[in-house]
Amino acid sequence: MIYGKIWTVVKPSVGIPLFLSAVAIGSFSVHVALLTNTTWVKRFLNGPAVMETTAAAPAAAAKK
Repeated sequence: MIYGKIWTVVKPSVGIPLFLSAVAIGSFSVHVALLTNTTWVKRFLNGPAVMETTAAAPAAAAKK
């Protein structure tokens, strides 16, 4: 391991949770920034727009 000597300075019981917390916080902040600063992400996450069917089309077909 390249940085194996780091564990002589920082205990693994402190360093590993600290590292994982930093990764989680960084990932969360990137996702929040994407959601607040873009318009296309919200539309993408909501999925395609649902087309409304009107009741006039079947009624027009019945009159023929």
